[in-house]
Amino acid sequence: GIEKGSFWSPKGNYLAFYRNDQSMVTDYPIVNSNTRIAQAEPFKYCMAGMKSEEVKLGIFNLQNQKITYIETGEPKEQFLTNIAWSPNEKHIYIAILNREQNHMKLNKYDIETGKFIKTLFEEKNDKYVEPLNPILFLPKDPSKFIWQTRKDGYSHLYLYNESGEQISQITKGNFEVQEVYGFTPDGKDIIINANKETPVDFDIYRVNISSGAMIKISQNPGTHRAIIANDFSYLIDNYSNTKLPNEYVIYDLKGKKINTILSSENPLKDYNLGEMEFSTLKANDGKTDLYYRMILPPDFDPKKKYPAIIYVYGGPHAQLVVNRWMGGAAGWEYYMAQEGYIMFTLDNRGSANRGLEFENIIHRQLGTIECQDQITGIEYLRSLGFVNMDRIGVHGWSYGGFMTTTLMTDYADIFKVGVAGGPVINWELYEIMYGERYMDKPDENPEGYEKSNLLNKVDKLTGRLMLIHGAIDPVVVWQHSLNFINKCIEEKVLVDYFVYPSHEHNVRGFDRIHLMRTVTRYFKDNL
Repeated sequence: GIEKGSFWSPKGNYLAFYRNDQSMVTDYPIVNSNTRIAQAEPFKYCMAGMKSEEVKLGIFNLQNQKITYIETGEPKEQFLTNIAWSPNEKHIYIAILNREQNHMKLNKYDIETGKFIKTLFEEKNDKYVEPLNPILFLPKDPSKFIWQTRKDGYSHLYLYNESGEQISQITKGNFEVQEVYGFTPDGKDIIINANKETPVDFDIYRVNISSGAMIKISQNPGTHRAIIANDFSYLIDNYSNTKLPNEYVIYDLKGKKINTILSSENPLKDYNLGEMEFSTLKANDGKTDLYYRMILPPDFDPKKKYPAIIYVYGGPHAQLVVNRWMGGAAGWEYYMAQEGYIMFTLDNRGSANRGLEFENIIHRQLGTIECQDQITGIEYLRSLGFVNMDRIGVHGWSYGGFMTTTLMTDYADIFKVGVAGGPVINWELYEIMYGERYMDKPDENPEGYEKSNLLNKVDKLTGRLMLIHGAIDPVVVWQHSLNFINKCIEEKVLVDYFVYPSHEHNVRGFDRIHLMRTVTRYFKDNL
C-alpha cells in the first residue's frame, strides 16, 4: 500500500506528499570500496523491534502555495497507506495501519484544516492486515467506492457508500483479484485481472458492480495483462502460456475479439530443451494443493538416475509456478536441464496468490511450514524412481536464500549442495515492516526468532553450501551472511563464500553472467 511518495488530486489543484522523519532511526553502515580510500555511505535502516521512522502526510495547495499537514494523531509509529482523494478534492482518505500491522482504520480527513472527520471502517486480524490498494470512487456515482481487501480470506472487491457502510461484495470465490484496470465508459462495470479458473492462470474479466456477474474477456489459458485504451473502448490483451511466448490481442470490452496484432514465434525452437511437467501435490495436511513444475533433461531416459536441483523462493508476495512462457522458469533452469539435471520448483504455503490462509500459516514461524512443503516435493521426486536421491541440490535468493540455508541445515541428510544468494540469516536483522508483519517483534516472539535463526543451525551443516552476497545490499544487509561465516569459523564448519562488492540485493547487468557462471560451476563441481 506504499508504492510512491506523492499523490496529485483529481483536478491537479493539490499535491499530497509524505514527509518522512528518520532522525530517530539507526544509521546503518554501507562501505563503498570503489574509491582509493573506502567511503562510508550510511543509510537509515529500521530493524525488527527497533525505533521506526515517523511519517506525516502533507497537502500542498498550488493556488496559495501553503502546506497543511493531516492530523493523523498518535502513536507516531504507524503506517499511512493507500492514500486516496475524494473526487471533489475536499477530502483525503488514509488507511492507517498500526505498527503491529493487525489493525487498520480507513480514515477521512479535511484537506483545508487537516482535521480528522471520521473512521469509515476498521479491519482486524490476529495475524496481520495488509491493505494494498486505495479506495476507488465510482466515476458515475462519487457517493460510492470500491475497496479491495482479503478480510474474508481472498483478495476481493467490496462496494461501500461514502459513510463507510458495506453495500455488497462484488467478487466472490476461492480466487484472488490481482488488479483493477478501471471502469467501462458507462461506469457500471469494472475490468479486472484474477486467477479465477486456476491459481496459475491469470485472466481478464469484466465485472458488473451491481450484480457481481463476471464475463471473461481473455480466451486462452495463460497469464494475461490488459492495456486499456484511454477512452476505454477496447483493450489489448498481452499474454503468454507454456506453449506461446507472447501474443497481443485486441478485444472490445464485451469480450469480442477484434484482431491479433502480434504473435511471437518460439525463439527457442532450434534448441534442444527438456520437457516441462506442470502439476500439483498434496501438502502434508492432506488437502492443500501445491503447484510445481519439473523440467527434464532433453534426452530423458526414465531408466537412468538424474541429479536434481530445487529452485526455491518460498516467501510471501512471490509465485514461481505460473502458466506463462517457460512456466515462469528462467533460462538458467532449462540450461541446467540440458546439462543433465532435473530442475524442480514448488510453490509452498506462504507464497502468493492463493489466499490469506495459504499465506499466513507461516506467521511467527518462518522456515517451518515452507520447508515441510518443499520436503513433500522431495518425496515426490523420490517416488519417481529416476532421481538420484544422493545428489539433491537447492538454490534461491533473498527469502529463497533463507530457504536454501534452512534446507541445507534442517534437512542435511537430504541436500548435498546449496547456493544461497542474499540470504536472510537472522530475522532480527531484517527491516520492520516485512519482518514484524510475518514474525512480530523479537520480544513478542522470541521462540520464533530463535528457531528461525540460522546461526543456531550452523553445526548441522554437512553438505557443500556457498553463500553469495552483495556488499552494499540495502535490503538483506551484508551482516547476515558475514555473521553466518563467523559462526562457521567458530564451529569449525567448512562453507564457501562469494561477495559482489558493488552490487545491492541482487546482481544485475553484465555481472549477472558472472553470477550464473559461478552458481553453475558450483553445482557441476559438487553435485
